[in-house]
Amino acid sequence: NELPSLSSVLSDPPSPQDNPYLIGVGRADCTGPPAEIPLMGYANPEQTAAGIHTRLYSRAFIIDDGRRRVVFVTADVGMISQRLRLEVLRALQVKYGDLYRQENLVLSGTHTHCGPAGYFQYTLFMVTSKGFMKASIKPLVNGIVKSIDIAHRNVKPGRIYRSRGALEHSSLNRSPHSYLNNPKEERDRYQWNTDKQVLVLKFTDLDGDGIGMLSWFAVHAVSMNYTNRMVSSDNMGYASYLMEQEKNRGQLPGQGGFVAGFSSSNLGDVSPNTRGPRCMNTGLPCDYLNSSCPIGGTKMCKAFGPGDDMFDSTRIIGHSVYRKAKVSTCKPALGHSFAAGTTDGGGDLNFTQGDPPEKVEVKYVCVCVCSQMNWPLPWHPQIVDVQIITIGSVAVVAVPGEMTTMSGRRLREAVKQELESEGAFKDTEVVLAGLSNIYTHYITTYEEYQVQRYEGASTIYGPHTLSAYLQKYRGLARAIAQDKVSELPLGPPPPFFEKNLFNLLPAPSVDRAPENSSFGDVLQQVYPIYRQVRQRPSGLMSELCLRFHWLKGSNQQSNATIEWHIPSRPPGVSTGSNTWGTTSSGWAGRPSSRPTRGCPSLQGHRQLLLTVRSQ
Repeated sequence: NELPSLSSVLSDPPSPQDNPYLIGVGRADCTGPPAEIPLMGYANPEQTAAGIHTRLYSRAFIIDDGRRRVVFVTADVGMISQRLRLEVLRALQVKYGDLYRQENLVLSGTHTHCGPAGYFQYTLFMVTSKGFMKASIKPLVNGIVKSIDIAHRNVKPGRIYRSRGALEHSSLNRSPHSYLNNPKEERDRYQWNTDKQVLVLKFTDLDGDGIGMLSWFAVHAVSMNYTNRMVSSDNMGYASYLMEQEKNRGQLPGQGGFVAGFSSSNLGDVSPNTRGPRCMNTGLPCDYLNSSCPIGGTKMCKAFGPGDDMFDSTRIIGHSVYRKAKVSTCKPALGHSFAAGTTDGGGDLNFTQGDPPEKVEVKYVCVCVCSQMNWPLPWHPQIVDVQIITIGSVAVVAVPGEMTTMSGRRLREAVKQELESEGAFKDTEVVLAGLSNIYTHYITTYEEYQVQRYEGASTIYGPHTLSAYLQKYRGLARAIAQDKVSELPLGPPPPFFEKNLFNLLPAPSVDRAPENSSFGDVLQQVYPIYRQVRQRPSGLMSELCLRFHWLKGSNQQSNATIEWHIPSRPPGVSTGSNTWGTTSSGWAGRPSSRPTRGCPSLQGHRQLLLTVRSQ
């Protein structure tokens, strides 16, 4: 498959600021358990972790302009929950006092749908992800805090460069019917029905050597679909992997000083599955409005990406984003279509999208009126953080949910107007950091809400949600422009629930080794040597060569399989695999095979994967 073409609309070449900043970058692993934990994103109860496709990382960026210090963290998680942020803030308070606090810390999720669930304290999320799990939230808290620790230790004078460009053929509006409900005169101002811009901040030391970069692009991290059961950072994580491997030559993934963060933006109605939705049983396009099929309903409707399978699509989208970055209100209630899912992954309840509430009164009441439900805990947050941080002329708007394309455009425009109204800001770049600080589902325009597709039905604070956010963010931007941030009231603190948190997962059973066997025994050996078809550039050979699969067997016995996948582009290249017996209390694999020729980092990768459960 060929990479998507890239059309460059880069702005003027970036120039460094006159006065250097203090800049620190850090990265830390936050993968957590890769087995028997639900994955967060598709709300599919059968999608429990059973291996690793790629590890998950937290990437922290500290910027200090001499007057204020801010921290931006992008983490390979579905979204940032309020509970996760509160626990991170508590840990930082113990270490640093008031240096890193609620006002100057932004936590943003890449929105991968293949990271562990179980780190929410509100009932709806606990029900759909089988509870609150300390085994999930602890690695996330530790990883985020550790990435900030590393960035804090590495703070040094540096400069920031800014550029932006357009990336085509890597995203698709999955709810075009809703988008078309926006005013025509507003739609006519834009070339596309999704935002194609990629904003990049490059961080260097005073000698001009790169120490990190931070990028935003609006696309869902759902190249890995709902059939996947491996922990995966998806397309945004793969973009980070590629950039960091290029900059940290000779280092294993997750190592090296250069940190590359690829963050989410207003991706609410944006899919990476560029072939669009089709019925899996017929191959015909799905119903335009309802995203369903005549036979099989919503479960048969699935969107397909640019690749031959989800792994290939992850690679293609991640690579195109990497290349572009390289060169360049009411109380919460869920609309009925929330349960229908999207073309990226259908819901399990037999509801279709596009049905207004009056059409299904009984179902709407039973499924969706969550604002009045407070047992055993509130089903949705009722205290929501809104936040803006500025880095030079760039304003980062922390959005607590998934904004659609047009909602994001309206918010960016409103914030830019307020910042530039006093003359203190010029040539301002406003970027939306989605899935930040707390998760409140979707944020559509008033017009999109009326259509009641998935995004509108999941706008939990009602049709005027965007108007309320615009009012709040305008107030924040105005205070920044007038230098009156200190006069803003902090508002009520969010709750930190200690009681009534529940876990629906049974306790994991203890594995035992088969008779006359030991943990770590090789069950199926790889061939000692594989035929080399042709010489390939070494840079391509380490593209996610290994996949780790875990299988819960019978009689308290489990097996782990390490697969080495060579990209299929050169035909005739074989794939090797190795299988070990495992224990649920820790990995003790002892491979005895010689390394397979062609993947230079095989032994290092193998060691990394085998230590996954030692956390």
